[in-house]
Amino acid sequence: MNGIHDMGGMDGFGKVEAPPSEPAFHAPWEGRVMAMNRALVVSKEWNIDEGRYGIEILPAHLYLMTSYYERWFLRLENMCVEAGLVTREEIAQGHAQGAGRPLKGEPFSPANVGKTYKRGSFERTPAAPARFKVGDRVRTRNIHPHSHTRLPRFVRGHVGIVEIVHGAHVFPDIAVSEQREQPEWLYTVRFDHTEIWGPDGDPNVEISVDAFEPYLEPAT
Repeated sequence: MNGIHDMGGMDGFGKVEAPPSEPAFHAPWEGRVMAMNRALVVSKEWNIDEGRYGIEILPAHLYLMTSYYERWFLRLENMCVEAGLVTREEIAQGHAQGAGRPLKGEPFSPANVGKTYKRGSFERTPAAPARFKVGDRVRTRNIHPHSHTRLPRFVRGHVGIVEIVHGAHVFPDIAVSEQREQPEWLYTVRFDHTEIWGPDGDPNVEISVDAFEPYLEPAT
């Protein structure tokens, strides 16, 4: 979807200045928020792409005024309500009002802590041969989906060169919009800086983006 989260190429936000020695967590609550999100990995209530989408659909003013882990917290709260794991009233009161429903996956326990920080493989058997090969010139489609997508706006409609063919992987767009797996070929596409940014771009700089096959078409 087009939203405030897709900030690549936006004007007015200044440089990203990374502190030289930033801590993993600025306050204990941030660690707890991360732990809660990790604990729900084993519940299988939503997939990783639905989780990303949960942050993308936060209202623009909230996205801009909140920190990284505040967004994680808001996402988790909203998704737990939507999944029927908790109600807004229970959140406000700070305790459950009745028995919870069974989880789709495993209950969280010390025995499966390891599963919360090990990401599985998303590579799948392709349904058809790859349409492109290394060295092919491709153009990214100028799409504007209403749901989740991994194609950033700043590369849409531009021509690049296929740099790597990664195999077929779970296509995030379908994983969110239809909540099912659809394997699609994944490529790394390299763009000249001037192709993306025009005459102001540095001709000595290149940009590489991982793009799924439905995002691409042959460049003419």
